[in-house]
Amino acid sequence: MRGLGSVPGMRITKLGHACVRIEHDGAVVVLDPGVFTEAEAVDGATAVLITHEHPDHYLPAHLRACDAPVFTVAAVAARIREDAPDLLERVTVVGPEERFDVGVPVRAVGELHAVIHPDYPRFSNSGYVLSLGDTSVYHPGDALTLPGQPVDLLLAPVSAPWLKMSEAVDFVRAVGAPRSLGIHDRVYSEAGLAMVQTHMGNLLPEVQEFLRLADGADL
Repeated sequence: MRGLGSVPGMRITKLGHACVRIEHDGAVVVLDPGVFTEAEAVDGATAVLITHEHPDHYLPAHLRACDAPVFTVAAVAARIREDAPDLLERVTVVGPEERFDVGVPVRAVGELHAVIHPDYPRFSNSGYVLSLGDTSVYHPGDALTLPGQPVDLLLAPVSAPWLKMSEAVDFVRAVGAPRSLGIHDRVYSEAGLAMVQTHMGNLLPEVQEFLRLADGADL
C-alpha cells in the first residue's frame, strides 16, 4: 500500500454528509450525493454510486444534475422508477459481491442497512470497495459490514440514529485501514464531532489514523 498522497492522478474530496467524490485516471466517481450535499458535487461525474434509498444518500435532483450512469441496489432502482422514471435508462442494479467497472474497478459489499430500531423494517444497503491502482477505498453506506479485504482508506460513518460511538470505533478498528476519513457527520454538532475525533485518537491503535475534513476539502 502506498500513501494516499503519493498516488498520481488521484483526488478524494469530502462533500456534504456521506458524499465523497473520487477522481482517478479520468474517472470521476461520486458516492451518495444526498440532501446534505450541494448539487455541484456531481459536476463532471462519470459515474454515481448510491448505497441505499434514504434521502441523505439519494436525491433525484442531484442525479438529474449530471448525465452520469448510476449504479445502485434494486431498492433504489425501484424508488427511481417511482420518483424519477426519466433516470431509469441510466441505472444499473448491482448485487452483493458483484464486481463492475465505473472507470475504476468496484466490488459491492453487503446487502442490509444497520438496524435503526427493531420495530423498523431493514433496508437494502450496499457498500462499495473502489480500486484506484494500488489503493483501495471502502464506502460502507449505512452499515458496519466489513469489506472482506484489506483497504487503504475507510470512509467511516461517525454519527447516525443507528450508530453508537463505541460501534464507530470498533468498526474502524475491525476494518483495520491505515487511514479512515469521517463521513456521515451531519447528525452531530461540531462539539459532538470533536468528541468523535478525541475518542478515535484515544482508542485506535497507533498504526491507524483518523481524519476529519471540512466539506469541499481534499484528502
